[in-house]
Amino acid sequence: MAAGDSVEPEHRYSAELAGAVESKWQGLWEERGTFDADNPVGDLAGPLADRPPFFVMDMFPYPSGKGLHVGHPLGYIATDTVARYHRMKGDNVLYTMGFDAFGLPAEQYAVQTGQHPRITTEQNIATMRRQLRSLGLSHDLRRSFATTDDDYVRWTQWIFLQIFNSWYDDDAPNAEGGTGRARPIAELEEQFANGTRPTPDGRAWADLDAAAREGVLGEYRLAYISEAPVNWCPGLGTVLANEEVTSEGRSERGDFPVFHKKLRQWMMRITAYGDRLTKDLAKIDWPDKVRSMQSHWIGESHGATVVFRVPGVTQFTEEEPSRAADGGEARLEVFTTRPDTLFGATFMVVAPEHPLLGAEHADEAGLSVPPSWPEGTRPAWTGGFATPAEAVAAYRAHAAARTEEERTAEAGGKTGVFTGLYGTNPVNGTSVPIFVADYVLMGYGTGAIMAVPAHDDRDFAFARTFDLDIVTTITPEEGFDTEAAAWTGDGVLVNSHNEEIDLDGLDKAHAIAAMTEWLESRGLGHATTTYRLRDWLFSRQRYWGEPFPVVYDEEGVVHALPDDMLPVTLPEVDDFSPRTFAPDDADSQPEAPLGRAKEWLRPVLDLGEGLRTYHRDTNTMPNWAGSCWYEIRYVDPHNDLALADPVNEAYWMGPRRNGATGGVDLYVGGVEHAVLHLLYSRFWQKVLFDLGFVSTSEPFHKLFNQGYIQAYAYRDDRGAYVPAEEVQGDEEHGFTWKGEHVTREYGKMGKSLKNIVTPDAMSKAYGADTLRVYEMSMGPLDLSRPWDTRAVVGSQRFLQRLWRNVLDEETGEVTVVDTPADQGTRRLLARTVDEVTTEFEHMRVNTAIARLIVLNNHLTGLSAVPREVVEPLVLMVSPVAPHIAEELWQRLGHEESLSREPFPVVSDPSLLVDDTVTAIVQVNGKVRARLEVPTDIDEGDLREQALATEPIQRLLQGREPLKVIVRAPRLVNVVPPRD
Repeated sequence: MAAGDSVEPEHRYSAELAGAVESKWQGLWEERGTFDADNPVGDLAGPLADRPPFFVMDMFPYPSGKGLHVGHPLGYIATDTVARYHRMKGDNVLYTMGFDAFGLPAEQYAVQTGQHPRITTEQNIATMRRQLRSLGLSHDLRRSFATTDDDYVRWTQWIFLQIFNSWYDDDAPNAEGGTGRARPIAELEEQFANGTRPTPDGRAWADLDAAAREGVLGEYRLAYISEAPVNWCPGLGTVLANEEVTSEGRSERGDFPVFHKKLRQWMMRITAYGDRLTKDLAKIDWPDKVRSMQSHWIGESHGATVVFRVPGVTQFTEEEPSRAADGGEARLEVFTTRPDTLFGATFMVVAPEHPLLGAEHADEAGLSVPPSWPEGTRPAWTGGFATPAEAVAAYRAHAAARTEEERTAEAGGKTGVFTGLYGTNPVNGTSVPIFVADYVLMGYGTGAIMAVPAHDDRDFAFARTFDLDIVTTITPEEGFDTEAAAWTGDGVLVNSHNEEIDLDGLDKAHAIAAMTEWLESRGLGHATTTYRLRDWLFSRQRYWGEPFPVVYDEEGVVHALPDDMLPVTLPEVDDFSPRTFAPDDADSQPEAPLGRAKEWLRPVLDLGEGLRTYHRDTNTMPNWAGSCWYEIRYVDPHNDLALADPVNEAYWMGPRRNGATGGVDLYVGGVEHAVLHLLYSRFWQKVLFDLGFVSTSEPFHKLFNQGYIQAYAYRDDRGAYVPAEEVQGDEEHGFTWKGEHVTREYGKMGKSLKNIVTPDAMSKAYGADTLRVYEMSMGPLDLSRPWDTRAVVGSQRFLQRLWRNVLDEETGEVTVVDTPADQGTRRLLARTVDEVTTEFEHMRVNTAIARLIVLNNHLTGLSAVPREVVEPLVLMVSPVAPHIAEELWQRLGHEESLSREPFPVVSDPSLLVDDTVTAIVQVNGKVRARLEVPTDIDEGDLREQALATEPIQRLLQGREPLKVIVRAPRLVNVVPPRD
């Protein structure tokens, strides 16, 4: 049907008529650009930019080949309702939808079928665009894109290069009044060159070659290459972020085993922003649950780094530690939140991967441990091995076979073995044995801990297992048995003094401060803040992702590509699978599909030194990269010169509205993204803010987590799920599938439970507006709710009554009248406008719909429907059911779309003040009568009227009541005389 055609002749609001109306208005909206949002400048500039901005968006959907089920649109319909409401309130609303289109599903499908992932992705996007359009979502389609678009890839790569070419200066003042911000790496290089910052080994910057200089800068860059411990998943042929690994040590996608190994990877120094990422959570309007989850994930801890000297080891690096031949010693650093308990540190523990012990996979001969057990080694420490080398090598092999979750689990005993090395406690000079234990991880802190068994449960259990000394340094409460358990509460310090410092008698806070100051004054430590958060692993051994915009020269030095060489696009390959697809092979090595593109891998480029052959990176970025910044690109999607013009970016995302931090006004999505996507987006935003590319340090001011739609699922006797739509029966007689008994359960709607209901099917059966009204009326948006197809008909009846209140179903003629409404109807309208406005403002769409139903039902009972009431009703319905509202608005004689019509307001506030109220008349607490009385009725009059009602007269039979309690104007309670 063409956009301007009339709907079919039938005038009853059926599913067929609804479909025709919806198709008509979707076409008209698209032709007219009804929902286009204007920018202040650039190709999308227009007069709407004179209005207040309102930026609302959904979390990026991944274009799945399965398309949408009715659970997906829940958040989309909610944001569309908000967007439509704010347009009617006079705002310039930016609302669009793009697609997070890189990712593993399309690549796995390519591996299985040989079809290029771009083909699959574009087909899936087309399907999803059609489904989203059919729901009547008011997107500005000019601003839509996919992360796989070459233009978008270009700017993702450009942002990566800004991060690569930046470092974090902890001492530099930032724009928020604190210290610490990103600065261009060129400024750091200048400091090295002019001598204001010494190089690590003291050599002059001019004396370092290119490789040495890059080695120094790499220790500061916010994007850097590291030989890092990673989660290697051979079954997927790639490494995974910690968040992509289950608690069972398997891949979240595919359920393949995951192994720990060291690989050369790109990393993002997100830990540099740990403090700001934590503190700025207080500035944004997010659910407390999400803020708590982010704060826990960042895991900020304050304490001190303490240096223990290790005799017998001259130095150690990750590659090759060395044994001291004649009394040399190395510095082993630990982080502790309780430096005040140093006098109670009786042993130390290092991670199996710690470089103190030698290269991670070194054989016994390559370890830096002593050749034999030192004198005084206790039998419990050796693990039954003849030498420290044998013990450490065996223990490392044991640890390599365990997942991180197994290593750090609270349950179960802690294993370990003595290394043969001792550290020197800096406060009392005692030698403390150094153990290796797998519950200590290299990724947390320094990979080494000092153990104070008297005041830590884990250390206490370890000390008891390995016959280690326990020294109390905090006074326990009276009666506590220090021989049976660790005292982990507070108390004053004891047994904590030497000739230079005395902590005895101090409380925790003062003792920590005193000890930290003493350590700093002696060069033995310093105050430190650490984070549970670890640097972001940013490499993936995949094909379907953004290539890194860098090349390497023959010496292995990394070079950033200039802007005019962006984007770096993916080459064609004949096989998309990783070469290692042995799920259980921990020793396999990743060989990314890009390694097959030989010509692409070795480009000849002029990067300022003439034509030279370079080597590209065979890794690609994770799919998180594209979703880290898409809100910025929505602002100015066609800009060839910048991420977004600063004027446009500041208009849409700059600080505004009652001192808000800025960022997207409303961001809606599932709580499952509480850590990953949101944390990464905040990190990128803060880097771009520090570098001056954006006007606010937080990307999303207000976050709203919608609930899920749940549905019944059915299992057969084997426990396998069967298609829910094919199940027959009821609760009384039971359920069957193909004649076999099945059991019913409840769960989140999804393909795995085979309980999907598609929006296409629902729209065909009832119309998209009915689906929208039903999803919004099921319950509060932030709660999960049960799907019941049978209940959808209630929403359909509401719209059918609305249709009948305007039109004659036989003729299609408008039946509303221009005569004034009665006072009661006007009052009901005023209350509805007032209440619906409040509910929309607070995203309580379900209760707004309930108010609209009450008004609509009231109009149904009138002999004639007044225009002055039904037109505001149609306007209030339009954010939720826009197609029927547009059609009725047009038939009521309006030529323009109602999308920017002013939302109804209460013009006469007196209509909100009731002249009368309903008074309840009770007898001993049971309702016997109701009275309509003036709101200002006095207690005497109300008493008289209540006693005069027929039910009370019949009860009293001329007798006086024992008592009459009056609460004017709403309640009278009568206590009758005793018989």
